[in-house]
Amino acid sequence: MGSKILRELKPGRKGRIVKILGAGPIQRRILDMGLVKGTEIEVERVAPLGDPLEVKIKGYHLSLRKEEAARIFVEAE
Repeated sequence: MGSKILRELKPGRKGRIVKILGAGPIQRRILDMGLVKGTEIEVERVAPLGDPLEVKIKGYHLSLRKEEAARIFVEAE
């Protein structure tokens, strides 16, 4: 199965982070939140307009903006 962008996962689906694109402040924020290659992530909810996405990672909950989620590629389970 190929990788997909995190924001394409439906609520309740899990995946493993395989790649994070970009540089600068957005990438730094993503890495600071613990979103690193190899980490399992679960999409819990998506707001009606797709922004923000609520995810669960390493036992805690995060809200991600659409532009952040568009930089994260996952291998869906």
